[in-house]
Amino acid sequence: MSKLTITKQKENDTLNIAVAGRIDTATSPEFDTETKSELDGIKKLVINFEQVEYISSSGLRVLLSLHKKMIANGGELIISKPTEMVLEVFDVTGFADMLNIEQ
Repeated sequence: MSKLTITKQKENDTLNIAVAGRIDTATSPEFDTETKSELDGIKKLVINFEQVEYISSSGLRVLLSLHKKMIANGGELIISKPTEMVLEVFDVTGFADMLNIEQ
C-alpha cells in the first residue's frame, strides 16, 4: 500500500505544501483533494518535492490541473526541490518545460 504524507502551511496568499512518499494511482486522489482544498485566495502555491520518491501519470495529471487552476486565478505553482527521479520524469514528459521548478 502506498503512503503519502502531506504537510501544509499557509502564509498570507502563499500556500507551502511538503509532500513525502509516492504520488501514484492510489495516492493521487488524496494529493489532489489535499492540495486543492485550501486554494481560495492563494496566489503562490509552492509544493516541496524533496521527499517524493515517485510520481506516476495520475500524479502528473494532478500537477497539470493545479498549474491550470493557479494560472486561471492569476497565481503561480512552484515545484521546489524535486528528487532526481522525479526531475527525470518531468524532463521525459515535457513537464520540466511547463512547470516552474526550483532546485
